[in-house]
Amino acid sequence: MALIVQKYGGTSVGSPDRIKSVARRVAKFRAQGHQVVVVLSAMSGETNRLIALTKEVASNPSPRELDVVVSTGEQVTIGLLCMALEDIGVPAKSYTGGQVKILTDSLHTKARILDIDEAPVRKDLDDGKVVVVAGFQGVDEHGNITTLGRGGSDTTAVALAAALKGDECQIYTDVDGVYTTDPRIVPEARKLDTITFEEMLEMASLGSKVLQIRSVEFAGKYKVKLRVLSSFEDREGEGTLITVEEDKHMEQPVISGIAFSRDEAKLTVIGVPDKPGIAYQILGPVADANIDVDMIIQNVGHDGMTDFSFTVVRADMAKAVKVLEGVLSHIGARSIETDGVMCKVSIVGVGMRSHPGVASKMFRTLAEEGINIQMISTSEIKISVVIDDKYLELAVRALHKAFGLDTAA
Repeated sequence: MALIVQKYGGTSVGSPDRIKSVARRVAKFRAQGHQVVVVLSAMSGETNRLIALTKEVASNPSPRELDVVVSTGEQVTIGLLCMALEDIGVPAKSYTGGQVKILTDSLHTKARILDIDEAPVRKDLDDGKVVVVAGFQGVDEHGNITTLGRGGSDTTAVALAAALKGDECQIYTDVDGVYTTDPRIVPEARKLDTITFEEMLEMASLGSKVLQIRSVEFAGKYKVKLRVLSSFEDREGEGTLITVEEDKHMEQPVISGIAFSRDEAKLTVIGVPDKPGIAYQILGPVADANIDVDMIIQNVGHDGMTDFSFTVVRADMAKAVKVLEGVLSHIGARSIETDGVMCKVSIVGVGMRSHPGVASKMFRTLAEEGINIQMISTSEIKISVVIDDKYLELAVRALHKAFGLDTAA
């Protein structure tokens, strides 16, 4: 008998029929003798609908009240799934994040989990019930409802699996595993049987939408066995297992996957004094405004001046410009330039550690396609480039072929 935490995303619970299908799947696992905790997202499109409602009544909704509104989406699905389970003879009990006591900090709309009181959940499991928990939400020390940000239901599932010392955390989505890249762009993309946490962390941070980055960090930190599966396949597939260890029995492929993000914007501060502390004077206020900075380039200085470029997600571009305008005269810079039609393409693989020449192969492949690289960032197991958005699909297809990802390993 194992303790399994299963998470179902919005498309998996997008209609009453799909909720009934989830109930049948959960019942099958329980019939095999497993204890099952289910974490649910809101129905697909529901969170966006609720956010749109808040925008209709307020131009700048209070983050606290926004959390109160958007957290209701998951409350609907957990109640419905429990009803569906009871209807087929499976005892079940629903919990909101606050009822479990998923304690978070007070950073509304982007809260982080601090602690989980797993005792009530464990008692219900021991009593033979399926426990259904609302994903994406928690409660702070003052009793305020908080939400964990986009993709937070994955994080809830992994955190519960860690707190309960679960045997496996299964993330059910509309895809049957982690692919070498997005099959909608490269039809030859292959499903990976296994991938390391390290690689998955890079893939998630670089734009792969299969798993949310915080959930992968959590799983890696607490050694939670993580598996990605499809909720739309009747037969039980193996999905993709995300492991701590690299497979020692096999020669690692150089590249495991290609991630991309269309959501990039570049900001350049022109005519910055080339002196110590200038990077902090620019990026400090940006960080204080809760804007994540991705790539950074400071050009070689001439005559005591330089240009300073960095990228942010496109949605934060206007906010970042406003922050920079506030520090422009203070730092003695000339002007700000923006480019909101950028994208980032990244190759990821632990095999890079033992294979030289990966970067030159990537750059040569892009050059042969006439694609200009605007920014480059590297780590031990990934290389990212920022290019013009219109070349995204061409770049991904060319790199996928160049590194042999379209042929079975």
